[in-house]
Amino acid sequence: MNRPAKPIRLIFAGGGTGGHLYPAIAIADRMTQLLSGRRTVEILFVGTKKGIEYRIKDQLGYPLHLINMQGLVRAFTLKNLLVPFVVALALIRSYFLMNRFAPHLVIGTGGYVSWPVLQAATMKGIPTVIQEQNSFPGIATRRLAGKAQAVYLGFDDARNYLTPSANCILTGNPVRTTLAGANRTEALRAFKLDPNKKTILVFGGSQGAHAINSAVLAGLLANRLPSNVQLLWLTGKRDYTEVNARAGDMAASHALFPFEHRMNLAYAAADLAIARAGALTLAELEMCAVPAILVPYPHAAGDHQRKNARSYAAQGYAEVVEETDLPATDLLACAVSILSDGRAERMHQDIRTRTANKTAAVDLIARDMIARLNLSSETTPRHTQEQYGNA
Repeated sequence: MNRPAKPIRLIFAGGGTGGHLYPAIAIADRMTQLLSGRRTVEILFVGTKKGIEYRIKDQLGYPLHLINMQGLVRAFTLKNLLVPFVVALALIRSYFLMNRFAPHLVIGTGGYVSWPVLQAATMKGIPTVIQEQNSFPGIATRRLAGKAQAVYLGFDDARNYLTPSANCILTGNPVRTTLAGANRTEALRAFKLDPNKKTILVFGGSQGAHAINSAVLAGLLANRLPSNVQLLWLTGKRDYTEVNARAGDMAASHALFPFEHRMNLAYAAADLAIARAGALTLAELEMCAVPAILVPYPHAAGDHQRKNARSYAAQGYAEVVEETDLPATDLLACAVSILSDGRAERMHQDIRTRTANKTAAVDLIARDMIARLNLSSETTPRHTQEQYGNA
């Protein structure tokens, strides 16, 4: 009599920001789908209480195990003296977690918490893989890439910063496949926008982007937006009240929100986006074939947003405006020009043509990970039935 196959256990370590968390969720979801009917999958996310993973723990869909972890603050502070002790304790806790959960594979997607978890797995001889979103890799990727079975790159430029021994695989960045394909008419109706007008989507992530908001507001108040163009403006929570108040009656013909979870609808409604250049944002814009004006955040670690933006724009998918140039740049006028002279439509068609037969990054990654698992083996590491999610 055949005994049922034991579950495949995976740990995803990454978070802090959506740019590190959402790729992990996309991969976890796809792994579960691909293994459905073949093996049961037990997935555990590891994060910190300060990250977005804790704020959305009830919607995460997977148990969340918390580890206290922090990095050095750039400015001088006494808190930096505690960092070595915090890191050492995080490593010890991660090591014991490996003993208890006994994963078959550990996946790191960036953020402070990924280093102790990946390092503990390496010390235990547990296979690891890394998904690096940015063109300039994070510190965990740079330090541990040579020990990982694979490093999945969002941008090919990232390999220039990694040890030559790293097994780098260019996949692009994983996003949820359900993000694309929303109906444009329904999207415009959902936001109460005019289907006869062109739509500019303005956003800067969950916190918004003050520099972009200020530039767009200045253009709106200066009447730079013609009557046949409308805004779908996600201001972020911090700027919403001020933007809404200053825009006054002019906001009535546009859609202003502090944040929008229905990004599939937002992308479907957009003819052009004005956005930051986070790796996840660029992956979503590409999947949804939305041309863009990118304003990279100038203080990102390793200046990775500027590197991301230049790499993305080199493909012809976007134009780049530096934040330092915003005061002398009429951002809305630039956007209207791109819409009216055909550049936006050409970029849209270029993205669709070049990605038409492109396998989604999440599929490339999930299938490669499955290939690295010995699914025919019934010998599995020791584990218990305790509940590991402690969020």
